[in-house]
Amino acid sequence: MSLYQRLQVHAEQQPDKTAIDSAAGELSYHQLKVLTDWCIEYFESQGIAAGDRVALLALNHPDWFIATFAAAQCGVVLVPLNWRLSTAELRFVIEDSQPKLLLHDSEFMQVAVDLQKSATDLQVAIFCNSDFPARGSVTFKPTASSTASHTTSNTTSYDNTEAALFIVYTSGTTGRPKGAVLSQKAVLCSAQMSRHMTDMTPHDNVLNVLPLFHIGGLNIQPLPALIYGATLVLHARFIPDEAVDALSDKNITLVNSVPTLLQAMLDSPGWQPQKYHALRAISIGSTDVPLSLINRVQDASIALIQVYGATETGPVAIYQCIEDADIVGTIGKAGACCEIKICNKDGVQVAPGESGEILVKGGNILSHYWRNEKATSNSIKEGWFRTGDVAHVDSDGYYWFDDRLKHVVISGGENIYPAELERVIREVPGVGEVAVVGRHDERWGEVPVAVISGNATPASIHSACEVLARFKRPKDVVFVDSLPRNALGKVQVHQVKKLLENTGVSTCESQ
Repeated sequence: MSLYQRLQVHAEQQPDKTAIDSAAGELSYHQLKVLTDWCIEYFESQGIAAGDRVALLALNHPDWFIATFAAAQCGVVLVPLNWRLSTAELRFVIEDSQPKLLLHDSEFMQVAVDLQKSATDLQVAIFCNSDFPARGSVTFKPTASSTASHTTSNTTSYDNTEAALFIVYTSGTTGRPKGAVLSQKAVLCSAQMSRHMTDMTPHDNVLNVLPLFHIGGLNIQPLPALIYGATLVLHARFIPDEAVDALSDKNITLVNSVPTLLQAMLDSPGWQPQKYHALRAISIGSTDVPLSLINRVQDASIALIQVYGATETGPVAIYQCIEDADIVGTIGKAGACCEIKICNKDGVQVAPGESGEILVKGGNILSHYWRNEKATSNSIKEGWFRTGDVAHVDSDGYYWFDDRLKHVVISGGENIYPAELERVIREVPGVGEVAVVGRHDERWGEVPVAVISGNATPASIHSACEVLARFKRPKDVVFVDSLPRNALGKVQVHQVKKLLENTGVSTCESQ
């Protein structure tokens, strides 16, 4: 079934069940479908047809899902915009994707106006309010309390699940961002794996605090929750105290997070795990997960499961199921709807235990990069998507993340995986954040340097790293106030290297 057909089934079979619970109020499945149908008509009234792009710039709100179900039904392609980007960065995305319409909330009114000034024929309309959609040649004013029966007899049915649904732009940490084109099929495949990962049912209450402009925030749990008839508790943005209060107040059963946000929740004065009787699992991903964080959650008798993927994989590709939570540190097994293999630089699959690049094949991967044939051909080979991440698989089929391929430091001909050093350094008392990056060296080609926040000492860092081979140990330790991260907590390595360039620290000559 298509996304819209799944919504239709829930609207018929459980019309009064709460679909989305947010600051805007509670929205039943019937009401969600009514608003979706209004949105479909709005798109048509604005001349938005199948294949046209519509950009979204807003904090988390139910209208994100109204627009998603509507777009799926009429073939419109949504372009989520990262509101943490500068106007210049957003302008690049607008110029590249060329949307006909930009939907924004009141918080980003001025940004939308600025973007419209530099874009040809770009319509701008406000949404995420009670009058969505509120502008255009036709004004519709549905409300969440609407009980009117509305059919789609006058709307266009677009059931081609192979067609594009999203263009999601990568973070662009090594250059201009690329638009990963995800079909409705890719979104549905990823959602099916999310369901398998958590045993999601209509009885679940799923909390989301991650930004919906990231495919991980949108499609690891929130959209699957609505696809499978659960209740989504949606926060506009992450506020630690509000997030931990919701765990008990809303009888949350499932929540997805990233290390930086989960750490903030655990450090909140309101964190009381003994009260979270309904909570079945916390899933976590986006970046390497500290073992200390995993153990702290597990010690509170809450299952913490890792999920691995990328924007280009919809995003789910490898994951732990709840019954695997006691295997601490693994990112899990190959997803139920895709294939995984670990290959060397020549594309040859390596033996279990050997590290190599993660390749993913299945209905969940991107169709292509938007208007970028070179990037597409470089990343997809014979149906296999090259993730650029390094891992190894054990004899039981569990995968273990090593690092980003582009982060590997090659020193004196030896591969050094920064994540391995970071895991050791994180355990040193006084260390806040850590990133290990490579720095050019005349003798060794590159050497690893640890960039750290906190109040640890260089001596304590060097002492802890004595458990590593000599060539792997950081040649310098540089202290900074904080590390640059993107919206999902991933360290922006190119920015860390810029910080390093400004330190003027000398390089050790021993190896």
